[in-house]
Amino acid sequence: MARQRIEAVIFDWGGTLADYAAIELIDMWRIAAHHLADHIDIPEAEILARLTAVEERMWARTTTDARAASLSDLLGEAIRELGADVTAAVLEEAGTHYLDTWTPHIVHDRQAVEVLTALRARGLRIGLLSNTHWPPAYHEHFLERDGLVDLIDARAYTSEMTYMKPHPEAFRHALDAVGVTEAARAVFVGDRLFDDVFGAQRAGMRAVHRVNSRVSTYDVRPDDTIERLEELVPIIDGWLREA
Repeated sequence: MARQRIEAVIFDWGGTLADYAAIELIDMWRIAAHHLADHIDIPEAEILARLTAVEERMWARTTTDARAASLSDLLGEAIRELGADVTAAVLEEAGTHYLDTWTPHIVHDRQAVEVLTALRARGLRIGLLSNTHWPPAYHEHFLERDGLVDLIDARAYTSEMTYMKPHPEAFRHALDAVGVTEAARAVFVGDRLFDDVFGAQRAGMRAVHRVNSRVSTYDVRPDDTIERLEELVPIIDGWLREA
């Protein structure tokens, strides 16, 4: 029996369309912690530890309730736990320092433009679904910088959503954004076996795993596997021929 024809391909961002950044979370928060220490009477090391712990807890929620959060949510939570009181402007400045620390690490896959262009030439809609607490505008800046923004029909960031992957509602949000009513007509591509592959398949989609040995493993069988982004196009071509 033929599978349903694919209408859309939806991508994860970090580790899939963008290169995986091998960083330590604590290093990303150092400048923000230094900034906050200038405004509250708490040791910088304690602020740094709290900021890092709050972000780690957020990512751990992918295995529990998958509740999403924004950068302002994380900063607010850390400040409350520290028992401190700072203005919204100071928190916003701390968030800017945090994002600025990330900027040098953001590099898109060199084949991303070619692959997205090829998929669009086949009449497929392209989506992006990223587990993130960063503001959408921050992601959009780099997509535009690298010539990707006009190649992606719909971009969904969990910082603006209630749930993260692998929650089915996150995938349903992305499917709605690209105009696909039946999940079986979409393919998800991601580097995390739990968040991306398990989550997409549970939502009814096909899932392609982009191998990444630096993230956690999970006992799930993807519909196909790639090591390089350009390997995706012949897989999609094969599925299109089956329909």
